Amino acid sequence: MGTLGDVVFDCRHPASLARFWAAALDGYRVAPYDEAELARLRSMGVEDPEDDPSVLVEPPTGGGPRLWFTRVPEPKTVKNRVHLDLFAADVAAEAERLVGLGARVLAEVEDWVVLADPEDGEFCVHPAR
Repeated sequence: MGTLGDVVFDCRHPASLARFWAAALDGYRVAPYDEAELARLRSMGVEDPEDDPSVLVEPPTGGGPRLWFTRVPEPKTVKNRVHLDLFAADVAAEAERLVGLGARVLAEVEDWVVLADPEDGEFCVHPAR
């Protein structure tokens, strides 16, 4: 039986979208670059981690899925088939915080909010359960 390991986001600019989601999610951070990883990038012709074609966001303690942000050439053209649901004690305050990070509100539905991340990936904020 499979277990959930990673969630992968196709995107235009992995580094900036990874920073958004690392700031959006409690306990997550962009994985640090060590010299071996920087050398691997240089061997691919990537001199600046800002141009990394695949950036990892992870919980430092290892609990929870890792998030990969991977560059793809095509733009997003339709609604997501899968999206993340975030839970917050104060939905309005959390939506406002996320907007401050670069998200935008798409809709307010009953007691939750539908937002788009900086590359238009939809996600929701629901009341904490």
